[in-house]
Amino acid sequence: MKIETSADGDRLTRILDFLLLIDRFKTVERRGYVGSDGARRETDAEHTWHMAMFALLLHGELGFEADIGHTLCLVLVHDLVEIHAGDTYAYDDAGRAGQEERELIAARRLFGTLPSDLGNRLHEWWREFEEGATPEARLAKAVDRLQGFAQNFLSGGRAWRENGIARERTRQRTDLPRALDPALAWVVDEIYARADRAGLWPLTESGRDPVK
Repeated sequence: MKIETSADGDRLTRILDFLLLIDRFKTVERRGYVGSDGARRETDAEHTWHMAMFALLLHGELGFEADIGHTLCLVLVHDLVEIHAGDTYAYDDAGRAGQEERELIAARRLFGTLPSDLGNRLHEWWREFEEGATPEARLAKAVDRLQGFAQNFLSGGRAWRENGIARERTRQRTDLPRALDPALAWVVDEIYARADRAGLWPLTESGRDPVK
């Protein structure tokens, strides 16, 4: 039987404290909504779970290799810094201007609470996602965009209308998954088609339907 030392106890305490801290992830609200009626805002934890399912079910349909286990590690940590930094709305240009610095500070604060080997590992996964240079990071970033787009469709386009996000502007979020792989492009285009049929887009300044 392994006898726990004081050092082991400190390590486990730091791991436990981190696990308890990240429960706050469940309460960080995004700008988008859940439910067909947009009854409440989506949380970061819900977004991350749904992202993971997108990656799990779509990675085998792709025309490039990406290790799904590693991809899921990136997905799990990619937004944890928002516990301290808060969520930045994808279409908030002013908010996005300071996002990188806020999240760098938050990452050091958050991952620094773990034992150094674990903290460094999670920090490296977070940086890998942000840089988007590996196949796994590219897939994780693609499903991040894809899930957000799908969530807006699932909630009846409420956030699009509230924030005046026209159909064409959403291309700044959907161009990445569309360009990465034909299977992801098909999914993106299918969601666009369903949103078009449902008439979910805000009207243009002229009052005309942007799809017609």
